[in-house]
Amino acid sequence: VQLVESGRGLVQPGRSLSLSCAASGFAFSGYYMTWYRQAPAKERELVAVISSRGGDTTYVASVKGRFTISRDNAKNMVLLQMFRLKPEDTGVYYCCRNRYAALDVTSCEYGGQGTQVTVSS
Repeated sequence: VQLVESGRGLVQPGRSLSLSCAASGFAFSGYYMTWYRQAPAKERELVAVISSRGGDTTYVASVKGRFTISRDNAKNMVLLQMFRLKPEDTGVYYCCRNRYAALDVTSCEYGGQGTQVTVSS
């Protein structure tokens, strides 16, 4: 199993950024996928979850309405579009394969190395 995130960047507050995660080594379309983030000196936080076919999603309250998780099962990719970014969105963002086929039960079974997002003026 391999998950490789890309799209790191330094952006100003209020701007947008998109992250991608390329998956390989498993039957991607059969798994729920998640994005986590970890800010400096804080615990890792679940950001968003997407069902295996992409029809259902859920978000942590702090990003709801600003972030969009999506997936392309033909390309084995999961995306995170981030709009109206805030300084508190700063952190390392990780793509994970969820252990469970559920939106409300999450556990990172396999994760990537992460990509840095910094929101600062």
